[in-house]
Amino acid sequence: MPVATPPKPAARRRAKAAPARQPKATPAPAATLTLSSKNYSSWSLRGWLLARFAGLDFEELMLPPDDEDARRELLLLAPSIRVPCLRHEGVTVWNTLAIAEYLAESFPNAGLWPADRVARAHARAVCGEMNSGFANLRASLPMNLKGHFPRHRIWAGARPDIERIEEIWTECLARYGGPYLFGARRGAADAIFAPVVTRFLTYDVPLNPACLAYCQTIAAMPELQAWAADARLEPDEIEQLDMDF
Repeated sequence: MPVATPPKPAARRRAKAAPARQPKATPAPAATLTLSSKNYSSWSLRGWLLARFAGLDFEELMLPPDDEDARRELLLLAPSIRVPCLRHEGVTVWNTLAIAEYLAESFPNAGLWPADRVARAHARAVCGEMNSGFANLRASLPMNLKGHFPRHRIWAGARPDIERIEEIWTECLARYGGPYLFGARRGAADAIFAPVVTRFLTYDVPLNPACLAYCQTIAAMPELQAWAADARLEPDEIEQLDMDF
């Protein structure tokens, strides 16, 4: 007569069960980047592109549209530009050139500045010129990625700024071979001048063929395409900048 097999103890059955899976913790971003409007803020675009070019993992912190400091900066009424602001490993840095230098030190393989000493000095010079000058261009052609104003009358005071930027681009493209300002690899100079590209396209500014091709190269970058897509989704408007031509 067969003998019944006694059931295994519950403890033994539990010992053979597969261990419960623990949920994976989501790693915190390596940095945060405070930004203003993606449609209007040229400074925010510069800092964002620099961080993207460097390969930095960062979280975007968007200022609310009613933030007074952000509005003053967008309307060129602030004494200094504090957006974008990068926070990374205990460091806080807000000027776009300072951000470029910090990222170049932190990510030397990203190639934000040219490897050649002479070209690197040239790149820093033209970036510094863009960072601190061209006030008439900024006032006459405010950044507005959602707009297109082909018949906009450009102020006479902005003409020398446009001509100087065209001169910078033409020289760099001829000297370093393009398609970017300092050769085959995009860098800090391209991030610094990218908002000017958007302005020239928004207002259909006439350019020589080399500069127009450069604008098309920058506009086609996946990073700028992604930024522009976000800009088009912004619900807020700043009446003083969203001009009707």
